[in-house]
Amino acid sequence: MFEYCSDPATLTGLKWLGCFLTTGTHQNFYWSFGTVLLLLAITAPAALMFGFLGATAARSHLPPLSLIGRTYIAAVRGVPDIVYFMFFVIALDQGIEWTKHLFVCPDLSQPVWSGLEFKVCPDAKVPLATSAPIWHKIYAFGTAVVTFAIVFGAFAANVIYGAMQAVPRAQLETAEAYGMSQAQVFRRILVPQMWIYALPGLSNLWLILIKATPLLFLLGIQDIVYWARELGAAKTSGNNPYPHGDWRIFYFLGLLVFYLAFTRISEIVLGRLTARLSHGQATAAGEAMRKAAVP
Repeated sequence: MFEYCSDPATLTGLKWLGCFLTTGTHQNFYWSFGTVLLLLAITAPAALMFGFLGATAARSHLPPLSLIGRTYIAAVRGVPDIVYFMFFVIALDQGIEWTKHLFVCPDLSQPVWSGLEFKVCPDAKVPLATSAPIWHKIYAFGTAVVTFAIVFGAFAANVIYGAMQAVPRAQLETAEAYGMSQAQVFRRILVPQMWIYALPGLSNLWLILIKATPLLFLLGIQDIVYWARELGAAKTSGNNPYPHGDWRIFYFLGLLVFYLAFTRISEIVLGRLTARLSHGQATAAGEAMRKAAVP
């Protein structure tokens, strides 16, 4: 980045450190923070959508729909997250390629499974081997987002289902007595009020999601954990322009500060959101606000 960085062997002190921290590899490390934030920005609403649909299905009066919702919640919550992250990504990838194989491969007589090896024709690979590297990164990131959304969506569904059950039944019955249909009661009474009951659980789930982002490293995505390990490892080769010892502790300490700061900011935002939603509600927090306002 700097002109004097052209010959690292002549550098010492802060100049050496400045050049070291602005190498192309470090630029990838800095950009990987954006990868984590982008994952959270996409996964959180996607998981919330899965959770809302799962909770709505679970409380449905239609037995098949209720069974689907309850099975989704129980199946995902009952299995360790890492199993889904390692298994589902592979299953999703092979499912996409198998579906594409049925339409684009000229010879369907050959099985896609040969022993334990999964093989499709080159035209069925996703992305194609000739695709630009950016498409391979986008595809890997997309499968990670889907996996995160499905896993955390099940936990969100359990939280939202409990919140829906916590809304006082008397309010729903009053709305029905005024002539509202079931759909109107659900849309106008149940959903607006259940958020205050769901927010504590969803807040905890958000913090867990933040802590789960290093799982991207296990999915083969070059995230902040990957680059921290790569950059911090000892580089003593004579061919390396910036030789150094094992500095992983410093990089991982930086990640510790990042996650703690991000978690603290999240707690402040969620606290203000809780206070806003509690205003006028028949909850402990809402009652405390009402009493504080009385002179």
